[in-house]
Amino acid sequence: MDVLVFSTSVKEQKQVSKVGTLLTKIPAIAQWSFDLEDCDNILRIVASGISPKYVETLLQKAGIQCQELTY
Repeated sequence: MDVLVFSTSVKEQKQVSKVGTLLTKIPAIAQWSFDLEDCDNILRIVASGISPKYVETLLQKAGIQCQELTY
């Protein structure tokens, strides 16, 4: 399993629900969470075999800015 970390434009619980609906449909994603207290509105995903670019594209198509953070 990989941990992917993204900076997002998500600021409200309504947006978290919208993104959650998309993410829970992907079988390769075991877990996801947001940290809206962080200045980058962090999205963490625990997944197997998913590329960061795939997640970025998925969220951007839904109107959410998303960029992988490398650590």
